[in-house]
Amino acid sequence: MFTGIIEKTSKVVNIEQEGTNFHFTLEIDFADELAIDQSMAHDGCCLTIVKIDKEKKQYVVTAMDETMLKTNLSTWKPGTEVNVERAMKMDGRFDGHIVQGHVDQTATCTKVVDEDGSWRYYFEYDQKKAPSITVPKGSISINGVSLTVVDSEPGMFSVSIIPYTHQVTNFHNFVPGTVVNIEFDVFGKYVQRLMEQYGFKPATQGE
Repeated sequence: MFTGIIEKTSKVVNIEQEGTNFHFTLEIDFADELAIDQSMAHDGCCLTIVKIDKEKKQYVVTAMDETMLKTNLSTWKPGTEVNVERAMKMDGRFDGHIVQGHVDQTATCTKVVDEDGSWRYYFEYDQKKAPSITVPKGSISINGVSLTVVDSEPGMFSVSIIPYTHQVTNFHNFVPGTVVNIEFDVFGKYVQRLMEQYGFKPATQGE
């Protein structure tokens, strides 16, 4: 389980394919603190560390075919900057929201607006792939970053980013057309499933 508070960005240095699996080698300055079998979120996708080279400050994670199909990992290449967060500790403050590291689908950045002190990012996603919804002031994870929804429409939402988040995450690389991983709020997904199970129809826009 994660909180959506990004620790660092890591850099992809090598990619190897073995059958339908992809082995990603990444570089980060706290590689000597990592451990084999440790879970770590990469752009919001929970991956298991399978190898560590502490001298080179590198580690390896493996993504199976299902992960490659549902996330933006297929767009990674050597040099790609990736948001990373180690699993949350139970002895500290919970600063973001519950992020499972289970990516629901990808979304595409459609617009970036510089608001003179913050940035507004607009995204579109396919509701048919994962029929979850966003709500204004609700939580969403984008590339593993815990954020608050600003605008919310069917298949579209926006978020605002402060300068700190813009600097320390890979949001500063986003341009129209950038594909990102999104994870909808887990509580919202359970509520939606219960409503569907008991025959409640969500109100449409304007009702």
